[in-house]
Amino acid sequence: MDATEKLDTTGSGYVTNGFPAPGLPRTMRHITGFNSKGESVFLSTDSGDHHRIMGEQQAVANIIYSTNETPVECNGEVDIKHAKENEPPLHYPNGTVARMVDFAPGVKSPMHRAVSLDYGVVLEGVFELTLDSGETRIMRRGDVSVQRAAAHQWRNITGNGTMPGRMLYILLDCKDVYVEGKKMEGYLGLLGQYYQGSQH
Repeated sequence: MDATEKLDTTGSGYVTNGFPAPGLPRTMRHITGFNSKGESVFLSTDSGDHHRIMGEQQAVANIIYSTNETPVECNGEVDIKHAKENEPPLHYPNGTVARMVDFAPGVKSPMHRAVSLDYGVVLEGVFELTLDSGETRIMRRGDVSVQRAAAHQWRNITGNGTMPGRMLYILLDCKDVYVEGKKMEGYLGLLGQYYQGSQH
């Protein structure tokens, strides 16, 4: 990782004041629970508790939900309280993070590796996924990547880099990963500053 690396600024100034990014729809989160009769009810409908501008206003992350244990304690709304009061790290040991990221046109992330199992789903737009080997794939709406502690980079190529795009990431903890006896280490580069308590 080059210490002088900078975030791609193609979309600089695009995301100005939070979620959603201009040109993308507002999404709603519906959290369920129970009433006193044991019937299922909706407890809340909103757009998430934690939004974070990333880069030079090039992207905005929306934490849909996070848990810090498995299995999850749902009694007494313990999980809801935790999710509301704590912006998660990149991922939780033995927990989960559901993170939606709106990307400005043409934005490219730094190459990075999370030592976790990540499902990446294209919700809006077209993205180029590049691995540190140089291999690439083009992902369109509905396509899914299964990142198994792979070093990778995302580039929003929606409308040939002229339109915003949106990804949903579900991150799960995994055991240490070894290749030919060498432990794979996580690195986030400049992305690290946007994740609370990042460990991997």
